Amino acid sequence: MFRTTAVKTSTLSRTGAFFASFAGGFLLAGATISGTASFANISLAGALSLPSAAAVLCGSIIRYVISGDVPKSIVHIGAMIICIIYKMLFESKSEAKYCGISTAVSVFAAGAAVSAVIGELLYKLAFYAFYGALAGLVAYSIALILASLKHQLVLDLSTALSCAYAVVYTVMIASFSSIELPYINIGIILGIAVTVTAAYHYRYVGGVLCGALTVCGAFLASSSCGMTVVMLPASGLLTGYLYRRKSGTAAGFFVGVSFVFLVFTGVTADSLMQMLNVIAGTLIFLAVSPNFSDKWVLIRKDGGALPDIISSRMRFLAGSIETVRRESGKISEVLEKNAEKKDEIELNSQEVCRNCHRRLACWSNSRDITQRGFKKMAELPEVTKDNFPYELEECLHKDELKAAFENSRREKMTAKLLAMRYSESQRLLSEQIKIIEEIVNAAGERIDVRYSEPISKIIAAKLVKFGFNAKNVIAYYNSRNRLLVELYFTYADAPKSCVRICDLIADELKLKLDYIEPMNSGREVRIRLFERPEYSLEAYGAALCAENSSETGDTSAVFSDGTGVSYVILSDGMGSGKAAAIESRMVVSMFRKLIGSGVNYSSAIRLINSIMLTKSRNEAFATLDAVRIDLDSCELTMIKSGASATLIRHRGQVMKISSPTFPIGIIEETNTFAHSYEIEDNDIIIMFSDGINENEYQFIKELLLGGDDLKYIVDEICAKADLFNSNLRSDDITVIGMKIDRS
Repeated sequence: MFRTTAVKTSTLSRTGAFFASFAGGFLLAGATISGTASFANISLAGALSLPSAAAVLCGSIIRYVISGDVPKSIVHIGAMIICIIYKMLFESKSEAKYCGISTAVSVFAAGAAVSAVIGELLYKLAFYAFYGALAGLVAYSIALILASLKHQLVLDLSTALSCAYAVVYTVMIASFSSIELPYINIGIILGIAVTVTAAYHYRYVGGVLCGALTVCGAFLASSSCGMTVVMLPASGLLTGYLYRRKSGTAAGFFVGVSFVFLVFTGVTADSLMQMLNVIAGTLIFLAVSPNFSDKWVLIRKDGGALPDIISSRMRFLAGSIETVRRESGKISEVLEKNAEKKDEIELNSQEVCRNCHRRLACWSNSRDITQRGFKKMAELPEVTKDNFPYELEECLHKDELKAAFENSRREKMTAKLLAMRYSESQRLLSEQIKIIEEIVNAAGERIDVRYSEPISKIIAAKLVKFGFNAKNVIAYYNSRNRLLVELYFTYADAPKSCVRICDLIADELKLKLDYIEPMNSGREVRIRLFERPEYSLEAYGAALCAENSSETGDTSAVFSDGTGVSYVILSDGMGSGKAAAIESRMVVSMFRKLIGSGVNYSSAIRLINSIMLTKSRNEAFATLDAVRIDLDSCELTMIKSGASATLIRHRGQVMKISSPTFPIGIIEETNTFAHSYEIEDNDIIIMFSDGINENEYQFIKELLLGGDDLKYIVDEICAKADLFNSNLRSDDITVIGMKIDRS
């Protein structure tokens, strides 16, 4: 087993992060808060990784050199250097709390050292303790935000993390507002743009909150700067009532309201400059608004009460099904115990001896001897002249007695066979009820998705406009912030092709979307659209029929469930030819149908096994070899039931995965092998049916280590199979290769 990081940071992204950090350090180095040099660049360096922190330091030093403020900024430079040294020594401790603590300590240590040198230690010590605490708080907040963004790629304002966003936003507005530029103010412009955007997309609540935080940041920069935007929350409040109207209308209304407030508060030179900031911020809103989406901002945990109710009901239903299953088993046991047990000896003696004139002599005078003879007759598998009990030598009805015991023996055999069949049916029924219980329980589990009401409404309106009557439209974002759309149609209204619908929605949302083939439940048709995941799967297969066979008994399929998970499945039917193909096709078809309907692979395999056992009186089974790949996290799950080994090439090594399990359709309880592995791009997986001899494994390993051409590798394995098999090819051969690539 191996473990590796699935997502590697590319050189381009690392370069971009470095220059962004450099620019941040350069800009923030000249910022102030309440007349004091801003600690924002120190907090930024304390929260970022080692290379980015070094970039912040470089940008800050260059800014200090250009402005001639190096002597005044010794504490800032020293604090950032201490932060970088800490990151070099304690790279493993990169959690948000350690970032905050190390930043606070660095500021205090640098400040104390400089104060001691210039002889102001006692005077400055309390100030640097407070200054360091603020810098540490901001660094902690930035680190929390970065960790959250790395996890779910969305601005999460639905939890306590919103406090961290508020802290960082306020400090950044204060810092940028203190940067002096002719006629305009960067911080105020950004604050206005954020306020108008929040008011337009999140009603008056968003406008008031963002406006208030902007005013707070502006006052931290200076009182005069704060007074220019003191009415911004009121402007955001009023603009919020134009929720989702035309963006131009909202922008014009905001500018008009701001001008009215400007007139009421008195027109000055600063006020006229403020109008330039208002216009600039509104123009940014107009540019951003068409591309703004709730994909990037999470303000509430959607699906609170309703999904909780559904989940609770599903769990209750699953528990009720489990109770019924257990109670039915107990009832069967009680009924079986209370069933009338017939005494074979008593029945046969009544039938044979009741009209015999020696009945009293045998059963009264010699009861023990007669009883012993009857008992021996009951225990004999077959009564013959040679093994007839000597205790019954004087019996006048030997032939009738033999016939009676032969008849009762046949009845016992029949009853035993019926009991076995009943017991087998009972076990299968119990297993099927248990599978249903698991499916219901799994359907009620909360899934890590974020429902998007605005996108759902936009898609529904688009479909209606072009004549598509969708019964339900559900748009949501998964944990990797990819958009997924589920469209449900009645069977009569289902479109003939998904291409047109996919193009319409992609054009409306200005996204690149893909789709999977529609799923038909019998009454409804579901179409699933999705943004492509970070990774993609390349698959190629080759097959050969067995000797003297015109049709292969192996069946394979490559499909996606539309959520970012792809499956490659291979099934080998019993024997070869047409009969084997029927079994393997059934397994593959049912597995694909159940997975596409939302059933997890474990329950799907158990249900298929139950169906294969009961579908006919003839013995029939098939292997199942499946690879499940999550193309978001690059996690591979190997699933095997009686299948051959699978080979994986990973980082210059080849690993063999095999398991001693039974095929599907042999025993009531499945013993499926399932294990997960983390893989990365450029890894290759090779799966094959049992027509490939183990002697070929070394050759396959050499092919995997020798190149990346998937088609060549698969074709060579298939073509050379006969050379490594000393016997005549009596089984079908199927080889499937998979390669992981970045999308």
